[in-house]
Amino acid sequence: MTALSHVYPIGSRINALGHLEIGGCDATSLAAEFGTPAYFVVEDDLRARARAYVDGLATRHPNSDVLFASKAFPCTAVYRLLAEEGLACDVASGGELALALAGGFDPARIYLHGNAKSAEELRFAVSAGVGHVVLDSLDDCEALEAVAAELGVVQEVLIRVTPDVKGDTHAAISTGQADSKFGFGLAEAPTAIDKVLDTPHLKLVGLHCHIGSQLLELDPFRRAVAALATLGEFDVYNLGGGLGVAYQETQEPPSIADYVATLVETAHAELGAGKRLLIEPGRSLVANSTVTLYTVQTVKRNVSTWVDGGMSDNLRPMLYDSKYEAALAGRMNATGGELCILAGKHCESGDVIARDVELSEPRRGDIVVTPATGAYGYAMANNYTGVPRPPVVFVSGGNAHVVVRRESYEDLTARDV
Repeated sequence: MTALSHVYPIGSRINALGHLEIGGCDATSLAAEFGTPAYFVVEDDLRARARAYVDGLATRHPNSDVLFASKAFPCTAVYRLLAEEGLACDVASGGELALALAGGFDPARIYLHGNAKSAEELRFAVSAGVGHVVLDSLDDCEALEAVAAELGVVQEVLIRVTPDVKGDTHAAISTGQADSKFGFGLAEAPTAIDKVLDTPHLKLVGLHCHIGSQLLELDPFRRAVAALATLGEFDVYNLGGGLGVAYQETQEPPSIADYVATLVETAHAELGAGKRLLIEPGRSLVANSTVTLYTVQTVKRNVSTWVDGGMSDNLRPMLYDSKYEAALAGRMNATGGELCILAGKHCESGDVIARDVELSEPRRGDIVVTPATGAYGYAMANNYTGVPRPPVVFVSGGNAHVVVRRESYEDLTARDV
């Protein structure tokens, strides 16, 4: 048995047949049983990363909580697993709130985000007993005050601050720069703080910041915490998330332990040791837990290898020029081969899952794996060109079970009236 790189789920290996094995299951057998394209989630990987965060933060700073930034993988079974592991939850819409509640999260441990929350979403959150709402604007403040007054409650809130810190990431997932659409700039934040303190049905408990996603350096996180410290003392500081992951073997992101240690050490130095600290990992919890399996449908050796998925099950390469690895799940030991463009079936020339991947004699019927698809794969899945969305399958200990079924053609018309 041969172990695989850190891009694959923990425990993945090449078995005696030369096939990819994840969660104790042969990937080619999984493809035969559940069809392709499909997302396969290794439960043990998810639990291990969750425990690394929860235990790592609690050891260094007991007055703390880890929030699952659920936009990364808003699947009821994922919510349920992470609730079991003791995480709290960050939701960015009424829909994610409904999923988090269905997944078993205590509403008191749910934090509602969003830069354009509707009155209906705010009413749903307050009525459900959501613990905290993160305020993103003065309009947000006024809308929440109206809802809280209507329902006769005092709602605890955090104010989102844009600390004017930019990490090295794609512009579309950079959120901490001065011109971000999120939160209050450092110059505006004092006015927002005063406004909330004078609002009778809102109770300000602290500040929140988030500077971006897929960050592979730790210094921007230090600078963001230092920026928050300039705004005065509060009981709670939510330091966001954003730790990057390895999509390719050459990438070496900071470890969870180093990331947590950096945040805690900086918070102690800049904010004091007696504060309540919150962090919001999403991508780094779920990305490497999951692989997507495809079936090769067409090989055009002058151009591309065409598969049965594409931008309907992984939109990230098209949105962010994200780079993925790919391999033939039934011939993992094969060496050499041809450089292929792994492309999907949609009516767009830009529908490319991975470029310049080396596949050994790919042919129709081969099973192709792309690892590290747990973050923003299922979350961004869509029905472009009428393609039903893939299933989500959990694997563990040699067993596999569907947690989200594959869509049918009938599902495509289920909402018609």
